[in-house]
Amino acid sequence: MVGRRALAAGLAAAALGLGAAALPSQAPSAAPAAARWAPDVESARAYARQRPGQVSFAVRFGGRAWGLSSRRTAPAASLVKAMLLVAYLRQGRVRSRALRRAERRLLSPMIRRSDDVAATRVRDLVGTGALVRLARSSGMRDFRPSPVWGLSRTSAGDQALLFADLERRLPPRHRAYGLALLAGVVGSQRWGVAREAPPGWRLHFKGGWGSGSGAVDHQSAQLRRGRLRVALSVMTTGSPSHAAGQETLRGVAARLLRGLG
Repeated sequence: MVGRRALAAGLAAAALGLGAAALPSQAPSAAPAAARWAPDVESARAYARQRPGQVSFAVRFGGRAWGLSSRRTAPAASLVKAMLLVAYLRQGRVRSRALRRAERRLLSPMIRRSDDVAATRVRDLVGTGALVRLARSSGMRDFRPSPVWGLSRTSAGDQALLFADLERRLPPRHRAYGLALLAGVVGSQRWGVAREAPPGWRLHFKGGWGSGSGAVDHQSAQLRRGRLRVALSVMTTGSPSHAAGQETLRGVAARLLRGLG
């Protein structure tokens, strides 16, 4: 005679077996599919070549890099502000202590509202040398500083490299704060890649548009989902208007990020 415990175990096993057979097979998770993703570089290149002005871009994902004229340099404009943020937080006298209220009141508007006065103050505090050291330690080969910080020159390739490694460049104590600022750009400046980031991905980015005339319109960004990171930078010069530059940024980003969701 079968004991009660054995009988109960047998019935439970049978029930599990029937349940497994009755349930439909599960669809593969989105994460492995995203890990196999690659940017639609050819479509982005074709689009960029028919846009007014000059366009360059770079994308990094999964240890690979793609681009168009990715080492062409241009005035960085407010892209420098992301570098200033990282350089400030990396300072020896800052990196391991809590930020003071005055520091937050300086860094937040510099990134979230792209405040130029705050950026100049931060540059004066850290010095141009801190930007050069950050560029060197990040492997950026094309960055050239200028006494007028917005005229410093950079390339899409350098920017994508910086944003791909953003978390490692930010000191652990201030990593969450730095990323939160770059995720919290105000709504009136959320054009281009911010319109094309797919659902489920966390976007951290900074734009640069100089005088707002279309002379320069840039964006550098990191998109995060779990352990996955996509970094991209799109740089434009010579657009006939700021609106045209914004549309170029959006169009290139939309094509590069196609299929990422």
